[in-house]
Amino acid sequence: MTKVDARDLRTNETDDRGRIYLGTEYANKRVTVAVVEVESDHPDEDELAAAYREASESAEELADEWDEASDEAWDGLDK
Repeated sequence: MTKVDARDLRTNETDDRGRIYLGTEYANKRVTVAVVEVESDHPDEDELAAAYREASESAEELADEWDEASDEAWDGLDK
């Protein structure tokens, strides 16, 4: 197993195609790169689905509450 000195670790951002720029110091050299951790600034599909369900449920609850309040208001006008 290859040992890595923590001082040699670098964090870089990829471009929109997943490529990373290493720098000119690595030009014309063979480089071995290991992906240690991946962070995404975009929510995954499960997070989006859960958020959509939660928003949908909240909207239904608000619609029901508004319907009740609206019925009460109309009933008050009819008296």
